[in-house]
Amino acid sequence: MFKNREIMSRMLIKPAAATVSAALQQQQRQQQQYVIRRWKSFLQNNNNNNNATRRAAKSTTTTSTAAAAAAATRKSGDFIQPLDVRRSFSTSHKMPSSSKALQINNINPNFIAMEYAVRGPLVIRAGEIERELAKGAKKPFDQVIRANIGDCHAMGQQPLTFLRQLMALTFETRLLDSPDYPEDVKKRACAILDGCQGQSVGSYTDSAGLEVVRRQAAQYIERRDGGIASDWQDIYLTAGASPGIKSILAMINSEVDGKPPGVMVPIPQYPLYSATISEYGMTKVDYYLEEETGWSLGRKELQRSFDEAKKTCNPRALVVINPGNPTGQVLTRDNIEEIIKFAHDNKVLLLADEVYQDNVYDKNSKFWSFKKVAHEMGEPYRSQELVSFLSTSKGYLGECGIRGGYMEVLNLDPKVKAMLTKSITAALCSTTAGQVAVSALVNPPQPGEPSYELFKKERDEILAALKERAELVHKTLSSFEGYKVNPVQGAMYVFPQIEIPPKAIEAAKAKGMAPDVFYAFELLETSGICIVPGSGFGQRPGTWHFRSTILPQTDKLKLMMEKFRVFHTDFMKKYK
Repeated sequence: MFKNREIMSRMLIKPAAATVSAALQQQQRQQQQYVIRRWKSFLQNNNNNNNATRRAAKSTTTTSTAAAAAAATRKSGDFIQPLDVRRSFSTSHKMPSSSKALQINNINPNFIAMEYAVRGPLVIRAGEIERELAKGAKKPFDQVIRANIGDCHAMGQQPLTFLRQLMALTFETRLLDSPDYPEDVKKRACAILDGCQGQSVGSYTDSAGLEVVRRQAAQYIERRDGGIASDWQDIYLTAGASPGIKSILAMINSEVDGKPPGVMVPIPQYPLYSATISEYGMTKVDYYLEEETGWSLGRKELQRSFDEAKKTCNPRALVVINPGNPTGQVLTRDNIEEIIKFAHDNKVLLLADEVYQDNVYDKNSKFWSFKKVAHEMGEPYRSQELVSFLSTSKGYLGECGIRGGYMEVLNLDPKVKAMLTKSITAALCSTTAGQVAVSALVNPPQPGEPSYELFKKERDEILAALKERAELVHKTLSSFEGYKVNPVQGAMYVFPQIEIPPKAIEAAKAKGMAPDVFYAFELLETSGICIVPGSGFGQRPGTWHFRSTILPQTDKLKLMMEKFRVFHTDFMKKYK
């Protein structure tokens, strides 16, 4: 499913200064309008073989064009006002003649409003270019480099032998008799199978996941946090971190005192949050990371955001991504303590997105879990309501497609926790393949076991290569004219600020694009490199960024950086 960032004005929270709010809305509107137009074009093109549906698409396009024209008359500054999705696709409009029960104007408008930038129009175009190249089309490049998404294996990372052996043994149990598999892996496979009904991973598990794996996750957390206790019954196994995050946001989606629920998210942020908030009809409450100080987070900014949002909604949760996506920063312990105090003082649920906790490259940075810091702060902070998330998609495993993860749910009211558990049972259980992957993550080979040396070698090589690439990308992009690049302390991305010349901004405006979207499309069409514009993540008004992964293998990454250098040099010459 393609997910979209919210564009409806009722979901935008005004910053303290009205001018900042207006500028932020103006900056994002072009990207939002472009996404709407792109999706409607996509829908129409896919209905070319159905005359009735084609007439419906034409009617819808006419309606949206009229709305866009009306919006153009309400122009503010240099940017066009956003398309009113609910009005444009309202069911109060006369339904066009069609044999289809479901049409674009009678589905949930939140689906239309959503945007998921890392798989948006640029990625669609990248796929089109790949098909054109396969058919022999002549381009200035011979391949598309997909630097838009954190998909480790797609970028050439090899799977860890230990994890794949564990999965092989649990899914094909006859291999347990093979001498080709180490005994410590067989022992772990048997423990997992003993926890499955019928000793088969083809059976349903408990809704929260296999007890044996949940216990392993709790033991892993205790080791990570220096012995701080973890109760396995607080662990819920999920299909990656995303379903866990969505389940928590769904649970808090309730009006209080007549006000809609708000969720505080960092700007820049990972689009999963804005997409889900939009899907659920909640209110996104932006707080800004401080780019000038390495994307740090201050208590003053959190309080400003919270107090301003209280005028129109009830902020109920605070999302913190550490290490940061897309910004690549690693929060200091002092910073984390400030955040915990804020959450406690303002009675908001703290959501700690810690999926990159193994991805720390800066020698002066260290990962601190929110749980550990809150515990060591003592009461009342030790009792702070907290949910933390981890995934097998990131770290050194990079197993994105297997979909494994967990969340640890702490200090919720027992009745509330019971309701969360009940809601999860409706989905039966997460995939057993993902649960086996979680077991590999939290219960890896230990020194002295047969698999340990190979496991350690493969893990260390992956993390060392990521560190090398993080430094390479930072050094290269920092040399570009008009670039400001913070060091990549952790995670898998770089998020540079770029100065876009006025002439290029005018060219972007002429095409109905935000300047950073225009820059990204020019890069894709010229060099074959696919990135994500900063407007897909949010950014301070008047600034432009993009996100690129550091995941391409080193040789390809060097090639990508050289293509980038040539493109940017030509772009600046063209539009200066």
